[in-house]
Amino acid sequence: MAKSKSKDSKSTKDSAKKSSYKPRRARRRRISRGEVHIKCSYNNTIVAIADLNGGILGWSSAGTLGFKGAKKATPYAATMVSTKAVENVTRVGLKEVDVFIKGVGAGREAAVRALGNSGLKVNSIKDVTPVPHNGTRSKKPRRV
Repeated sequence: MAKSKSKDSKSTKDSAKKSSYKPRRARRRRISRGEVHIKCSYNNTIVAIADLNGGILGWSSAGTLGFKGAKKATPYAATMVSTKAVENVTRVGLKEVDVFIKGVGAGREAAVRALGNSGLKVNSIKDVTPVPHNGTRSKKPRRV
């Protein structure tokens, strides 16, 4: 009979390697300026906070906060959404923001006001709502 190697000696070596391994910690980014994109529709309010390159740092929406139905588009929901989005990015050290608002919902002004009340300095506010200009070509008349 041939001697078989025991697996016990091999497993102890592997466990010794794993215990001494320490992963590198990711360095936290400190960002002082950023952009806030607010989308207010008739049905919902979404706030996304990004750095100046467009990378999203944190976001929130009325639906994720538990608002349902028509309550998602209210100014109160927009205030709560903005506050929650700022809480999500407090670890980055954001101080100044440029605000871009899109949409025609009821919570536009409330969302911007909540950003200022939560400690961010609002440098500029820009409305980037898309405006239709004649649209696509209409269908040809139907012949019956």
